[in-house]
Parts: sequence; C-alpha cells; structure tokens
Amino acid sequence: MTPVRTITVTGEGTAEAVPDLLTLTLAVEVRRDAAGEAYDDAGEVTSAVIDALRGHGVAERDLRTSGLNLRAELVWAENQGQKVTGYVASTTLVARVSPPSAAPVAISAAVAAGGDSLRINGIEQGFTDSSAVAAQAQEAAWREAEAKATRFAALAGARLGQVLSIDQRPERGLPVPMAGDIKRAVAAQGVAIETGTVAVSASVVVQWELESPERSAG
Repeated sequence: MTPVRTITVTGEGTAEAVPDLLTLTLAVEVRRDAAGEAYDDAGEVTSAVIDALRGHGVAERDLRTSGLNLRAELVWAENQGQKVTGYVASTTLVARVSPPSAAPVAISAAVAAGGDSLRINGIEQGFTDSSAVAAQAQEAAWREAEAKATRFAALAGARLGQVLSIDQRPERGLPVPMAGDIKRAVAAQGVAIETGTVAVSASVVVQWELESPERSAG
C-alpha cells in the first residue's frame, strides 16, 4: 500500500482595528499610624474614586476591585530590632471605559478623588467584542498557510488534496490583542489618549494530503 504523502504548514495572520474599549488599572494605597485607620481610609478613598468614575459614564458592571491588602511597615532600629512605623492598606481597581475618548476626563476625575493615595498602574486598549477582528486574523492565517502549502507542493511536483487536520497552536490560545500604537500628550483635561489601532494575531497549523498531478491525456 502506497503511503499517503502529506504536508503540514503553519500560517500566521494579523488584523488591525480601532479599539472601542480602554481598561484602566488603578491602585489605592494609604499609609496611617494605626491599622484600622489605614483600612478605613483606603475604603473611603476607593469609594470616592469609584463614585467619580461612575459619575463620568463608567457602568457598574465595568468596575471591579481586587487585591485587598493590609500590612505593617517595619524598620530596623539598632538595639531595638524591628519596629512598626505604620500600616499600609491597598487595593486595586479595574475600570473598563468605552469609548476610549471618554477616558481622559474619567481618569482626571478619579485622580482628583483619590489624591495622593491613587496610583495609575496602566491602561490597555481592546474591544468590547473582538470576534470580528479575530475572524479576520484567522482568515489571514489560513490564507498564508494555504499559499505556503501550495507553493511547497508545486516544488515537490504535487498538488494539494483534502485537508486532513486544522489546529491552532496551543501556546497561542485564542487570538488576543497585542500592544497597539498608544500615544500620549498633555491636554487640558489631563492626559489625552490617542487610540491608533490594536492588532490581533492568530496562528493555525494545517495538514493537507499531497496528490500527484493529473497527466494530460493523449
């Protein structure tokens, strides 16, 4: 029995689109002499920041807190060992802002509400629904795989037959947003955010059966 000849190739594809969502990560950190004061004041600051974000269009479902922490601050004193100098209470707040053009005013309001106790840990741009741009990336990956397989089959004196398997690389998982072109400039309302575009990537591994080319009759 003649063994089945196959060819396996990997296709990579990307698609770009203007993001319609900005995910903002904020941290509240309060230092006080007593643990209870630090904890209570951190809660008050966090509530004030949340109220400010709500007041600027951030929906309840788009706000999430996590990582509540309360710890003692310690220093080493000679002949005394470790000494508690105060307590730090902290928590993290994640806010999803859509559209991104609303973010500068919302961020400014959060900074005003949080004061010196607020930290901005970063922003990430993406999509409320990435299925359309992800599909475009997958189609681009498929086209690249098919083109490569067709080229190599021709070099081998064969042609592509039926598809035997299709698989995305496990380590890549589902297509995910990659870092886009994020520009920042000082503006009247704080930091202006220009969205640029966000790229989504996809990778596919496809195996085809190789067939011998048909011979011309005659």
